[in-house]
Amino acid sequence: MKSVLVSYRDSVRRIPLASSCLQRFLRAFLLLALVISPSLKAQEAKLTIATKQAPPFAMLDANGEWYGLSISLFEVLAEELEIDYQWQEASLSEMIAGVETGRFDASIAAITITHDRERIVDFSHPFYTTGYGIVVPHSDTSWWGMLGRLFSLDFLKSIGLLFLVLAFVGLCFWLAERGKNREEFRPGLQGIGDGFWFSAVTMTTTGYGDMAPRTWTGRVVGLVWMFTALIITSTFTGMIASSLTAERLEQQIEGPSDLVSITTGSISGSASDEWLRNHGLDFIPYRNVDEGIEAVANGEIRSFVYDRPLLKYLVEQSFIDTVELVPGTFGRQDYGIALPPRSELRERLNRAMLVYLASDEWIALQRRWFGPS
Repeated sequence: MKSVLVSYRDSVRRIPLASSCLQRFLRAFLLLALVISPSLKAQEAKLTIATKQAPPFAMLDANGEWYGLSISLFEVLAEELEIDYQWQEASLSEMIAGVETGRFDASIAAITITHDRERIVDFSHPFYTTGYGIVVPHSDTSWWGMLGRLFSLDFLKSIGLLFLVLAFVGLCFWLAERGKNREEFRPGLQGIGDGFWFSAVTMTTTGYGDMAPRTWTGRVVGLVWMFTALIITSTFTGMIASSLTAERLEQQIEGPSDLVSITTGSISGSASDEWLRNHGLDFIPYRNVDEGIEAVANGEIRSFVYDRPLLKYLVEQSFIDTVELVPGTFGRQDYGIALPPRSELRERLNRAMLVYLASDEWIALQRRWFGPS
């Protein structure tokens, strides 16, 4: 543009004085070109930065303005490097592909640096290191919660089955004793009730001594029932303990191997997708994190795996009463800024980033979104 303007200036000087009108026109054109050229140059230098909603790293408010940890970081770096830029929303795959093809000058949100992505784009230094988290249904440890699990439908079915067994054994006692032991096993329904009572106290080893079989048949039935009742009692006790603790035991996840026996969800094409498949784990794909957490809350799946900080933020904001985050961080993730291959901006960003990441401002910014931890 500068060479063109110099050429125009020289041409204007060579125009004869007689051609004053033409000379004034060309001078006006030259002045207009000098005014417009800086704005054109600034417009051409404006960078397009892709991002996506990934709370709390990148979020869109009601006014259409981007904010979040990653957004604040890039704003600081852009100000330091005097970069003029504009945001453009894109999906994760579009963010990577757009940087590769040059459609975007950079992409930032919560982009994990992976081997496959590094082959097609360049990354800045990591600005945040984390791992994967696992969301499971909320475990209610209150008395009401335990009572709810205790009197579940399956538990009530077991109680009903036990009563039927007691009634059958009581009927056997009554049939064996009704002829020679009418005082303790009375005729009719009262006698059947006596048999039920005797079978119950025998099973629980209460033994009040108010009733006892007198016939050989009754004693054989009583002997068989005593040993059978021991097995039933131990089984029934285990069922009660299981109904109270099964949900909690399912949530004692210490690593990816614990996910084998439960239904898991995640996001296709994400870093958690690669992490799960590397451990030989299949999962149900969901379009976004909110849908995955909602599926856990509704009982559609037993766990959901994704970036821990994103899960932590969303659970605390919207799902605190329905799901919980398993303690611990699994695997490792490094978030970075995706840049075109051999980008001239990379070195400048890295230098400015290293300075800012060592500052108290960055620590305060992280505490703002994640708390003291």
